[in-house]
Amino acid sequence: RQADGRKVLRSSIREFLCSEAMFHLGIPTTRAGTCVTSDSRVVRDIFYDGNPKSERCTVVLRIASTFIRFGSFEIFKPTDEYTGRKGPSVNRNDIRIQMLDYVISTFYPEIQEAYSDNSIQRNAAFFKEITKRTARLVAEWQCVGFCHGVLNTDNMSIVGLTIDYGPFGFMDRYDPEHICNGSDNTGRYAYNKQPEICKWNLGKLAEALVPELPLEISELILEEEYDAEFEKHYLQKMRKKLGLIQLELEEDSKLVSELLETMHLTGGDFTNIFYLLSSFSVDCDPSKLEDSLDKLTSQCASVEELKVAFKPQMDPRQLSMMLMLAQSNPQLFALIGTKANINKELERIEQFSKLQQLTAADLLSRNKRHWKEWLEKYRVRLQKEIESVSDADAWNTDRVKVMNSNNPKYILRNYIAQNAIEAAENGDFSEVRNVLKLLENPFQEAEGFGEVKEDAEEEGAAATAAACAQETRSRLPYCSKPPLWASELCVT
Repeated sequence: RQADGRKVLRSSIREFLCSEAMFHLGIPTTRAGTCVTSDSRVVRDIFYDGNPKSERCTVVLRIASTFIRFGSFEIFKPTDEYTGRKGPSVNRNDIRIQMLDYVISTFYPEIQEAYSDNSIQRNAAFFKEITKRTARLVAEWQCVGFCHGVLNTDNMSIVGLTIDYGPFGFMDRYDPEHICNGSDNTGRYAYNKQPEICKWNLGKLAEALVPELPLEISELILEEEYDAEFEKHYLQKMRKKLGLIQLELEEDSKLVSELLETMHLTGGDFTNIFYLLSSFSVDCDPSKLEDSLDKLTSQCASVEELKVAFKPQMDPRQLSMMLMLAQSNPQLFALIGTKANINKELERIEQFSKLQQLTAADLLSRNKRHWKEWLEKYRVRLQKEIESVSDADAWNTDRVKVMNSNNPKYILRNYIAQNAIEAAENGDFSEVRNVLKLLENPFQEAEGFGEVKEDAEEEGAAATAAACAQETRSRLPYCSKPPLWASELCVT
């Protein structure tokens, strides 16, 4: 990107809106103070495909207590035996000690005070705390379907904030292997890999703190604390999202995983499915059950959406050659192509083939069956809640209240951000302001924001096709699952 240090309007608006969205969702994050653009321009090849475009330079003012990252401590790394590369401040232990003292005394003063006479214990307590904060942070991401996109050590905050909004994305159709970053070819930062990769980054931080914190101490802390803290926080949050406010049962984890599996099987919209569950009636009235099934299946992927999602991505000839190579020369195949990618492509081809014979009616029937099975399990679990309280009506009021304050109605979907960006690139920042206002109250039905004005039909016949297309885009409710055109959006 020419190393010119310039940020452009497109990515600046995304960062500005998303960091504020995360704050109002209650997730630790850097904040956005201002977004200032100019007439200066730079050339960017957005998709790295040889089609560069001129974009306006923009500055985002980020606000946080500190911007020190895990990667900040890697500037002291010794020479790597494989690459020959080393950190720019190798052998400068004096600077590392100074930086570590600064971080702990400034941002973890209670730890500094408690262990002022023992630096190893102090450093261990600090590492334990950042391990727990990171585990809780990524659990919060998983519970709202947020995908960061580039979780390297330089994008991990030393105080446990969401930092550096690059190719992020909120997941729409639930897919545990969802990749929001179009340039993440191996899925290293996929949605379901985020907890694992954050733990890996903590391991790298542990290595960078040697000898001030011996590795045998930090590795033990990481193994004992990270997974346990993640699971605990994730399940606590999921119980709130499902309205399980009275009891904490061992079976709850299975109920959550079965819900996600049902979402995956039906292509359910992650945000909207959770939001709708607060209206589920615990009584056994068949008409109310049917109403719930109608609402939930309306948020599942259509045949057209599934065809787009499972459309084969490799040229058939290329795939054929790769399969032949895998058989004839496994060693060479291992060097140039991953088995996982080939398997995923074969799975895609199989799914796409099945979709050719699937009717909308068959899909609806199948989806209703899946959701009915899960709702029965959910009802049984809610019944156990009722049996443990004296006032069922008061419990239900509390349940709905807790669910509605933990399941957002509005998130920064890619198509919403794209509409705001396109308007801003044409000089109209009103949509950015509208979206920001909406994201400041993500859990509440926004008055006047249900739909954008539907005036496309009133435009004269001379209106261009592009303008009509843009108007069609903007007429969707802000809480709508994405339209088909949004599947073409790619963030790198």
